[in-house]
Amino acid sequence: MNEKEGRQGGLKIGSAADVTPSTTCCSQSGVAQLSRLGQPFVKGSVQTPVGPVPQISSSLAWADRWGSMRARWGMGRMHYTVQPGLYALGNPDEKAPVLVTANYKMSFDRLREALPDRDAWILVLDTKGINVWCSAAKGTFSTGEVLRRIESIGLAEVVSHRQLILPQLAGPGVAAHQVQKLSGFRVIYGPIRATDLPAFLDAGLMATPEMRRKTFTIWERLVLIPIELVVAFKWTLIILPVFFLIGGLGGAGGFWASALNYGLFSVLSLLAALTAGAVLSPLLLPWLPGRAFSMKGMGMGLITAGVLAVFRAGGLGTWSGRLEILAWFLLVPAVAAYLAMNFTGASTYTSLSGVKKEVKWAVPLEIAAGGVGLCLWLGSLLIM
Repeated sequence: MNEKEGRQGGLKIGSAADVTPSTTCCSQSGVAQLSRLGQPFVKGSVQTPVGPVPQISSSLAWADRWGSMRARWGMGRMHYTVQPGLYALGNPDEKAPVLVTANYKMSFDRLREALPDRDAWILVLDTKGINVWCSAAKGTFSTGEVLRRIESIGLAEVVSHRQLILPQLAGPGVAAHQVQKLSGFRVIYGPIRATDLPAFLDAGLMATPEMRRKTFTIWERLVLIPIELVVAFKWTLIILPVFFLIGGLGGAGGFWASALNYGLFSVLSLLAALTAGAVLSPLLLPWLPGRAFSMKGMGMGLITAGVLAVFRAGGLGTWSGRLEILAWFLLVPAVAAYLAMNFTGASTYTSLSGVKKEVKWAVPLEIAAGGVGLCLWLGSLLIM
């Protein structure tokens, strides 16, 4: 899964200070403290039998959108959380639906944004800053956490019904029969997409087949790319100068002449490999051959290496040039295949057993191809 876990407890958005669990509900001072911390989604409070509950808006402010953008690029992502507890969307009464979500703020924002002009209770679980799907797999969006939140906030006193609407993707982590047996609340799984919730609620909590189908569109793949680029650049920025400097040690010319020839081309080749694996492979995923993500990345890498070879075709007349091109035909697909495998955790059609099997055979091949390619590249620098 591509959404990472965050820190336990506390409201960690930007530089905001910690908020103790007691401030989520049901203290007037706690509600005021949430507002003072600059949370644009808290606009007041709603009185309930268990005390005041923070009232939130369905409209996203600029700060919310900026925070999501920063999280997409890995900035403050591990701390992008909302204080767990109960929130009032609009002016809900005892009959209003109770919607359950994770305390990853992007999940929280998507839920409230999908319900303009609606009255509902939003029950936020402590998923350690992980989104719904991933937290269900990791065990933080769990039966136990649902039961703890129901008990700690006194939900049975807030609403007259006994229904909880959970995201469908939370299913792997929650045993609905256990929740009902131990709390009296019946779990109803809502649609996969928060945007379908209005239609789901209006239809009497009935979902259409389309609401149950998880897509993996080009846009859904595109929004995953920034964080993969950030992670990849952490090691790329270290490796690129090394390749550039080593390139300057080879060839018949001086250091800078060789660096601008061999070193610069190696930097461009590595950047092309990164682009092939972390950008082009996910974007072109349905059209690349093969079932394994590593094979799709390798295919994209081979195409990229072919394009690079065209720009170095003039060196085919020497053994040095031939070895260099051969080296990149091994290095680029190896790097691209490895990076493409990172998207298995975000895909809708991979399984844990399948991923383990792929890693078992693909990673050794990628290491071998990369190692041989590196040796060939270093060898090409030594041949005058």
